[in-house]
Amino acid sequence: MESSGGNTEPSGRGPRVLVVGGGIAGLGAAQRLCGHPTFRHLRVLEATARAGGRIRSERSFGGVVEVGAHWIHGPSQGNPVFQLAAKYGLLGDKELSEENQLIETGGHLNLPSVSYASSGVSVSLELVAEMGSLFYSLIDQTREFLHAAQAPAPSVGEYLKMEVSQHMASWTEDEETKKLKLAILNNFFNVECCVSGTHSMDLVALAPFGEYTVLPGLDCTFPGGYQGLTDRIAASLPQDVMVFNKPVKTLHWNGSFQEAGSPGETFPVLVECEDGGCFPAHHVVLTVPLGFLKERLDTFFEPPLPAKKAEAIRKIGFGTNNKIFLEFKEPFWEPDCQIIQVVWEDASPLEDSAPTLQDAWLRKLIGFLVLPSFEPAHVLCGFIAGLESEFMETLSDDEVLQSLTHVLRRVTVFKMEDPLQTCSRHAS
Repeated sequence: MESSGGNTEPSGRGPRVLVVGGGIAGLGAAQRLCGHPTFRHLRVLEATARAGGRIRSERSFGGVVEVGAHWIHGPSQGNPVFQLAAKYGLLGDKELSEENQLIETGGHLNLPSVSYASSGVSVSLELVAEMGSLFYSLIDQTREFLHAAQAPAPSVGEYLKMEVSQHMASWTEDEETKKLKLAILNNFFNVECCVSGTHSMDLVALAPFGEYTVLPGLDCTFPGGYQGLTDRIAASLPQDVMVFNKPVKTLHWNGSFQEAGSPGETFPVLVECEDGGCFPAHHVVLTVPLGFLKERLDTFFEPPLPAKKAEAIRKIGFGTNNKIFLEFKEPFWEPDCQIIQVVWEDASPLEDSAPTLQDAWLRKLIGFLVLPSFEPAHVLCGFIAGLESEFMETLSDDEVLQSLTHVLRRVTVFKMEDPLQTCSRHAS
């Protein structure tokens, strides 16, 4: 097979390298390779018209909205994202301070500023803090089985539920309070589903859960938008490295391919694009999303991948997170409010509810983050994960807005005006 379709590879000796995917992984690989004198013939093939992948910042509501990646988790010297952000001057003095870098959060998220029950009553923040302390202490325990000969349960979810049941046996409150405690814990389970990008913690294996390294530092955001990072990395590449609007159809590997402009030279890999263009290479760095690989596994590689590699792709979990942005003319929350929690009083992590997604998708919503610096607009960002998140993607923005308005009117004790608009976006 000979290459065609507008391949503009430079002439000259040296290995020819293609990076497939222009997200942060592909950009990072390209930047590293461009800094090495051996790899002078490099291209990055990006399917869309922009670089950055799931890092995407948009100007909306009068401020910066993070459609995808939101925080730097563990912003300290051991974090390469933090190092790059600091190098490019994308963070403020507070985020760069040694004090901020030394804060040990244990990977735990901040507790809510206010908590509302589904019946419309306010939930005691002391009770929320008590359940949060219990939940995160159990999450810490789940990381202790990495090198154990045998884990006490197959999944993180099963272990957490086993431990919650044991703690529940010692609760001395009345039945209504016990039920509320379980409902609060269920919210924390849903929060962890968002953190782990899964529908249920029952799908997350317990034994390797401790492989995730929690770094010190108080989680922070990019004042000018996360996309500033990928924009700067892309700008550091030579002008002709990025090739946009080049979705790849098939990766032909383990072959012997020729190019009309390089007589006598053979290449072991040929990348075939959807538009018919072909790019021969000595090496390919594949950085496409796992979801893409799962969807195209049977047709993307020619010949097919070895059985063990294909099986690994099929078995690795890949979940869905969504963000929902709501804009209000006037806030119904207090000025110092940062996180609004929603607790469904009849929910429990110890019971498997089986209502239809159409009736229950909202119950997976963990609450809202109050986004700062959006004057004169007031914006909330809701988070939802799992199958409920995927179902929400089938709804129109108007349907999402109507459902959320109903829930917020039901749970808040404040008089709430209707949101001006909603914008649901896929996160990961």
